[in-house]
Amino acid sequence: MSIAQTKRFTLDEYHRLTELGFFHQDNHIELINGEIIEMAAKGTAHETCLRNLLRELPKIIGDRATLQSQAPIALPPNSEPEPDFAILQNRDDNYLSGHPQAADMLLVMEVSDSSLGYDQDVKIPLYAKAGITDYWIFNLFDNYLESYSEPYEDIQAKYGYLNKRIFLSNQVINFPCFPDLSLNLVRVFPPTLL
Repeated sequence: MSIAQTKRFTLDEYHRLTELGFFHQDNHIELINGEIIEMAAKGTAHETCLRNLLRELPKIIGDRATLQSQAPIALPPNSEPEPDFAILQNRDDNYLSGHPQAADMLLVMEVSDSSLGYDQDVKIPLYAKAGITDYWIFNLFDNYLESYSEPYEDIQAKYGYLNKRIFLSNQVINFPCFPDLSLNLVRVFPPTLL
């Protein structure tokens, strides 16, 4: 008796399916470890936090780096997450030649309410394995920022981050990629949650 197996996709296969029109334009999906994952709908607190970040980050970062929101990052061979925000190294072609990869990432950020478990249990090992040095989760459930740094691999080939720091929603955090720049979290977390 054979056991059914899940079909896992490579980045090339995933891109080919997209080119063939297999996915609808309104599908909110990402490729994670070869699986096509449909993302949960975002609540109002999530969207408010995103709008706040969209207002604050460009003012703070300016031209020192490239910002992208809910856009793909390629993590070969079989992942293409679309984090809520990423701060990327500037590139002359502005990434026209291909999606940014792990080496381009200065900071990856997720806004999490209903997706908190997923962003902690799935995205932490995914980003750590890719070598992304800094990862922030705006935890709307607990109303604080989780800051992860220093990716590692343990002897069982599991990936994570050595450092986790918590910043309360009324604190200020410095950007790891630009220590002279800071973000006042009061201006990011939705006021109704404070």
